[in-house]
Amino acid sequence: MVIKQDIPALLVGIMSTMVGVGLARFAYTPLLPELISQNWFSASQAVYLGAANLLGYFLGAIAAHQISERVHLRLLMNVSFFAVVASFIGCALPLGIESFFTWRLIAGVAGAILMVVGPASVIALIPVDRRASVGTLMFTGIGIGALLSATIIPLLVQTSLVMTWVVLAVMTLASAWVNDISLSKLEYADNANAAHLETKKDEDKDSSTGFNRIVLLVLIAYGFDALGFIPHTIFWADFLAREQELGTYVASLQWGLFGLGAMCGPFIARYGASNFGWSKTLNAAFLAKAAAIILPVLFIQNTSFAILKYTVSSFIVGAMVPGIVSLTSGRIAELVGPKHHKKYWGWATAIFALAQAVSGYAMSGLYGYFESYYWLFFIASALMSIGLVLSLLSAHFSSKKEV
Repeated sequence: MVIKQDIPALLVGIMSTMVGVGLARFAYTPLLPELISQNWFSASQAVYLGAANLLGYFLGAIAAHQISERVHLRLLMNVSFFAVVASFIGCALPLGIESFFTWRLIAGVAGAILMVVGPASVIALIPVDRRASVGTLMFTGIGIGALLSATIIPLLVQTSLVMTWVVLAVMTLASAWVNDISLSKLEYADNANAAHLETKKDEDKDSSTGFNRIVLLVLIAYGFDALGFIPHTIFWADFLAREQELGTYVASLQWGLFGLGAMCGPFIARYGASNFGWSKTLNAAFLAKAAAIILPVLFIQNTSFAILKYTVSSFIVGAMVPGIVSLTSGRIAELVGPKHHKKYWGWATAIFALAQAVSGYAMSGLYGYFESYYWLFFIASALMSIGLVLSLLSAHFSSKKEV
């Protein structure tokens, strides 16, 4: 249950995740088939340009923590928001592949900074008893961004791709305004004092070898999540529209279901974390996501059954994208406390970013080799299953430590 005092912190979290991933990253997915069909880029060029954002995300993630220690939070977030705005404006100008690559790279860098400092600041600034609620719900921004891109982009591209990029820039600018107002309303001192009460316990946790091993397993599992979710988050719309010959309308509807799932994911995560704990819910999320990723390429390929498969897969993978993000963030906070959360969450985001960049380029190469997305879903599900095993090992060592 959200209370009035949560709203500024919640809005900061939602705006940063919505722009950082929901728009800066996921808006490209429904645009991919249009960039190809309208001859902005060839199929192979468009796929590799999608991976450019992942490279930027990695660079931003590894720098975010250090930058945030030296630059005032409000200034850093504003600069990051405006960098995403500039990237959308830059992409609206068809100046060639080098220019487009640069702007998608910048969007990735700024998006990663927002994804690190936004959620980490919220976790540090809210009272302990509000973290399970606010700490998961702020990741609904990912789903809101994906859903907005799924509903608005198909309408806008009928006008022009240039107009689509401009509208994305305006949406980001509005989000920056909401974020800045909300950030200014946060009571830094009071919330920081609440977090300070846990400082000693945090230091004890951070210095423990057992906790370090447990956290390391969580971080690596999170990396495998990044390795495995590439087909749905970059290639899904193109797979449905061109490879399955369903057209852009059906592909957009499925991407909308992905966005709807992404909006529901944090609510599912909050329910699970509150009732079953962070660790068990995280394990269940890995299992559900691994199964949903492989579902589109299993069983009979008759049209009605295929649409049902795609619908279930879209919704579950969509839900588990922010679901696993929020559960991993919460699990890390549970293990190391709010004082160290930003550092470890920065590492988690960097690992995630590196893994998704490697996976993005590798799967782009595999697509060129196979000339099909089909086998990528098998590979992605196997990688997600490895993440599940690592998450289970983390839970096992954690339970042994508590005995």
